Amino acid sequence: MAPEGLLAIFLETVLPTAVFLLGVGFLASNLRLLVRFLRYWRLRSSAVLTWPRRRPSSYGWLLGFGVLFGVMVFVKIAVQQRPLVDAFGEGMMFIYYAYALPLSFQIGQGFYRDGVWSDRGFVPYAQIGGLSWREDENLTLVLIHRVRNVVGRVDVPFEHYGEVRRFLRDKIAAQDIDFTDKGFDLGADERELV
Repeated sequence: MAPEGLLAIFLETVLPTAVFLLGVGFLASNLRLLVRFLRYWRLRSSAVLTWPRRRPSSYGWLLGFGVLFGVMVFVKIAVQQRPLVDAFGEGMMFIYYAYALPLSFQIGQGFYRDGVWSDRGFVPYAQIGGLSWREDENLTLVLIHRVRNVVGRVDVPFEHYGEVRRFLRDKIAAQDIDFTDKGFDLGADERELV
């Protein structure tokens, strides 16, 4: 088969199928972020000590991808007058980069009445089985889930470090965060771990 024929098959069959499958993956990500934001919307009135998430240095590029995919959707639908299904993949990527991802940065990380909002979502205090600090150029509180093998991270601004430590000590003293059921309970005061 001639290279032109292979290119035609790739452009007419393989590429649209790959973009559609990418769209399915981005649809799942969009729904996950929407559910996460709706949960935050419900919990935001119970915020105790929160701060905005730090945006990555590539945030401008991510928004640029949103604009690019928006233009692609516009060209496919308005200019080329193709069916909506042909723009599904690009449309899901547009929604992700232009709306869902920026919306996720509006979720306040930190402490709420009933739990902690980490990079993995909301973790109730009763499900926290361990805490640790990672200190490098950023200050990160590492949350270890009590039952599942999951680790969550909360980037803590340096100006909130003292407040967070006091808050955690109070939660441990009130036994909202309890380490006594862990396998390596050495009988120490858990508040000293914070």
